[in-house]
Amino acid sequence: MSEKIQAIRGMNDVLPEHAHWWDFFEETVRDWLAAYGYRTIRLPIVEQTALFRRSIGEVTDIVEKEMYTFEDHLNGEHLTLRPEGTASCVRAVLQHNLLYPGPLRLAYSGPMFRHERPQKGRYRQFHQVGVEALGFEGADIDAEQIAMAARLWRKLGISGVRLEINSLGDSASRARHRGKLIRHFEQHQDILDEDAKRRLHSNPLRILDSKNPAMREMLECAPKLLDELDEASRAHFESLQVILGELGIGYEINARLVRGLDYYNRTVFEWVTDRLGAQGTVCAGGRYDGLVSQIGGKPTPACGFAIGIERILTLIQEENSGVSPEAGDVYLVHQGQAASKFAVTAAEFLRDNDFSVILHCGGGSFKSQMKKADASGSRFAAIVGDDEAIAGEITLKPLREEAGQFRMGLGEAVAWLRSQSI
Repeated sequence: MSEKIQAIRGMNDVLPEHAHWWDFFEETVRDWLAAYGYRTIRLPIVEQTALFRRSIGEVTDIVEKEMYTFEDHLNGEHLTLRPEGTASCVRAVLQHNLLYPGPLRLAYSGPMFRHERPQKGRYRQFHQVGVEALGFEGADIDAEQIAMAARLWRKLGISGVRLEINSLGDSASRARHRGKLIRHFEQHQDILDEDAKRRLHSNPLRILDSKNPAMREMLECAPKLLDELDEASRAHFESLQVILGELGIGYEINARLVRGLDYYNRTVFEWVTDRLGAQGTVCAGGRYDGLVSQIGGKPTPACGFAIGIERILTLIQEENSGVSPEAGDVYLVHQGQAASKFAVTAAEFLRDNDFSVILHCGGGSFKSQMKKADASGSRFAAIVGDDEAIAGEITLKPLREEAGQFRMGLGEAVAWLRSQSI
């Protein structure tokens, strides 16, 4: 017997008993994005490796350790499965000159890929919803995107998610801060882990994002970038806080919040929870005013965020643990030659009138078919024997409550089912 082929570690199947939560999430997100005027863009999964090296940064975990990169054996191109969506979105905006009419709001969703150690809330193929606003300079767009996320948590019924914000300032601010950070870390070389020592001179800001508990106290005492902010960045950050206050959105300032991508500047934010263990960030983003020019366009202000779908679905399912999958309306059972022919017509008629119908296939006694009807979760069974078929009728039987069954014509059946609020 040949060895079974299984899914790649960290790349998971979504089984039918869980897929309905994905449907619920995607339908909610579709309406939510429309309410804020975001238009959908669909992006390729594979991009040139240079796109991510240039945008994310050479000295990042994503580029150094996590990207799925390969050489196309047909033409020698270096290609990468996208590890995030912002760079791809900006590339598409520039390639198709989408900014020519003016600022725009875009959104996308789909799988991303990073070679990480799989654990709860972190997979090698994971899914994100991304939101990008390009051409908007003020803090009002930052605040709008934060308010968007807050609204989505309410629509999804998610609680216990809190907002953390910070400002990374401009390049000069970060350069001043970088020098102070290096001096601080050099004074504590005995505490630094190998990853921190490697980044000490190439990217010290990234050390602040370390989750190593042995370095926590030393990191808390590190110089803060907020103390180095230029006047414009400080005003921008203060304006953001004023708008969040007007919107009634609570937040805490986290001076260690730096994000894992080099293209961020000024505002950065994360929505976090304590219910997912170490992978507590469910939504993250901020401004990336320099990214468009990094990729080859004209300097353009921009802001965006991404939501980890698997992490959000974990929270949704925890808060709805007793809720069953949405059931169908009717399970249609039938037995007999005439009944089998009429059942197909009856099922299509009910579907034409916007009812969901599972038509039993595979034969079997009425008793065995009714067991399957009950197990399907459908609210009603529609029963067709040869007598019903000859008369052009069906018998409807409620499956989720104690009630009698009723034989009627198809038109009457539609009216009766509608009277039952389905």
